[in-house]
Amino acid sequence: MANGGTVPEGPETRQQADRIARALVGECLAEVWFAFPQLQPFAALLCGRRVDAVESRGKALLVRCDNGLNVYSHNQLYGRWLVGVRGRLPRTNRQLRVALHTETRSALLYSASEIEVLTDGDLAGHRFLARLGPDVLDRDVDEVLVAARLAEARFRRRSLGALLLDQTFVAGLGNYLRSEILFVARLDAALRPIDLDTDRRRELAAAIVRIARRALRLGGVTNDPDDVRRLRAEGVPRLGYRHYVFGREGRPCRLCGEVIERSTVAGRRVYSCPACQAG
Repeated sequence: MANGGTVPEGPETRQQADRIARALVGECLAEVWFAFPQLQPFAALLCGRRVDAVESRGKALLVRCDNGLNVYSHNQLYGRWLVGVRGRLPRTNRQLRVALHTETRSALLYSASEIEVLTDGDLAGHRFLARLGPDVLDRDVDEVLVAARLAEARFRRRSLGALLLDQTFVAGLGNYLRSEILFVARLDAALRPIDLDTDRRRELAAAIVRIARRALRLGGVTNDPDDVRRLRAEGVPRLGYRHYVFGREGRPCRLCGEVIERSTVAGRRVYSCPACQAG
């Protein structure tokens, strides 16, 4: 049984959704189980229903069924979806919260506490989903749209360090992506969109889209792909080649050799190069 991801940001949630979709979409649910008593009455309503889609929305996930019911989950820090052959449970100390079984496959949610069953009509007014900005991983989201949001009055005076964690701005970004995006855009976390000219905002928007989609494509890797290939050929482990700056405090910048620094912005750790991001 494959693990559903290690870091609950947008790319990892989208990868989980894709794995679950391969197992469930187009199939009928032969058995449904919920750990929480308030959800247990929904098991009978979902059993026998076809799974039409599995979607990620930012860091949340929806399993959508043909009767208009949706299993909503947000993994927060500890939740994990595991997908595998039905009847073959993984070895884990985690607590099972949701089990969705077809005749041959299973999608199992462990350790999460934020789980609901919602109707299609509930989605638009949901306290979390209704507040989400455009998902950075959706095909119709591009740098033009993101640049326009950076220029909006409600966002333009926010520090970039805080704004890039705000799911109402762009959904799916998280802590490692924030550090990597700011490094690629050569920007300090204290700057605000209003401090940037049009070209710099466009460059930041392009970095937001490019780095998030690279993380999706490469399984959480944000470093330059050519550099990754070289480092892997040299035998460098994943932690050594995965990121430009995130988690690399005290190590040399991959571009200029300056020592990477760690600070705290909006209550979360952020990594940066004091030379490359001096402006």
